Amino acid sequence: MAEQGHVYTVDEALTHVGFGKYQCFVLAYAGLGWVAEAMEIMILSFVGPTVKSEWNLSSTEESLITTSVFAGLVVGAYAWGLVADNYGRRMGFLGEALVTAGAGLLSSFSPNYITLITLRCLVGVGLGSGHVFLSWFLEFVPPSNRGMWMVIFSSFWTIGSVSEAIGAWIIMPRLDWRWLLGLSSIPSFILLAFLGFQPESPRYLCLKGRTAEAHRALEKIAQVNKTKLPNGKLVARRSTLPTGERAPPELVHLLSSNGGNKTTEGKSGLSLFLMLFSSKLARTTILLWLLLFGNSFAYYAVVLLISELSSLDTRCRSPLMFSHHPQDANLYIDEFITSLAEIPGLLLAAILVDTAGRKLSITIMFTLSCLFLLPLVTYQSNILTTGLLFGARMCVMGAFTVSLIYAAEVKLMTLFTV
Repeated sequence: MAEQGHVYTVDEALTHVGFGKYQCFVLAYAGLGWVAEAMEIMILSFVGPTVKSEWNLSSTEESLITTSVFAGLVVGAYAWGLVADNYGRRMGFLGEALVTAGAGLLSSFSPNYITLITLRCLVGVGLGSGHVFLSWFLEFVPPSNRGMWMVIFSSFWTIGSVSEAIGAWIIMPRLDWRWLLGLSSIPSFILLAFLGFQPESPRYLCLKGRTAEAHRALEKIAQVNKTKLPNGKLVARRSTLPTGERAPPELVHLLSSNGGNKTTEGKSGLSLFLMLFSSKLARTTILLWLLLFGNSFAYYAVVLLISELSSLDTRCRSPLMFSHHPQDANLYIDEFITSLAEIPGLLLAAILVDTAGRKLSITIMFTLSCLFLLPLVTYQSNILTTGLLFGARMCVMGAFTVSLIYAAEVKLMTLFTV
């Protein structure tokens, strides 16, 4: 019989049932979302130079193909975040599943340049929902395991990057860029096919006051994992953090100053967004934005730099060959090798994240990536260039992973205080 007056939160329930088969199913779907996003981002390294040659584009027009995707990402990241917070995490998946799949496939039939950049911009809007997959997965993971499973989850991005590099190596020399665009949309169509089978986040349900539905979701998790929920009644939050949840020291003042009995239920997306710039949260919000902007800029810069340096090396060696074959084997080899760099990057993050701490780990890996990139300000041999880019991408990927863990922890902490 349940103890009279005993209550527990979602995190306490997840800690009690543990990480099991149910979370593995969630991980597989969320991970596929990141595979799809990584493939659509990596494709920019291969499509731009080929389209430029085929359609006689200027360097500015070529760069707009990439810029349009990232412009769409800016819009999609906020839009799908609002959808996920107001209508549920599963609705947020529509970005990756429907918009990315449809626009990605249609872009392979683009008759002209304007159509191509318009559709790739829509792909970017869909890709903006990638953070919803991350949040959704972490909301099923016990607090004490989130750091480790965040690193494991990030490996799906590496799988997508490596898969796209292999796919481009096989497809581009034999077919053309249209086939690569079309085939790269397949993971998004798989997401769409299985969308209806995905569970809603019990944390989201609790925050919306739907505790009965959240309880049923937690019971399902316990049943699949062959465990039981703790005795008592499920509540949205306590006045303090859940058992086992530790806030980073620099956030203690934030958590203690807001109070734990407030609720986000009924607040609009705009009011929640404006809350990020309240007197208590503005500093944390701005610093997190700067951190994630720096990580994103560094990571995508390294990825796209590989394509540019490979093309430059080809032009320097044989202008005649480049005019007929804008992408020789060097680009595919370089992209494949440097994509593999993300594997030791994840291992480095896994080692440092709990031993050195979040902030020191980010500092170490950013410093190392800078040291790897500095020699590239002057011309280097192809082998040395690939080696330096390998090291830079390894460190940037590690820093990105730890930054996402830190940002997710801050988000999960603030859910109990706003």
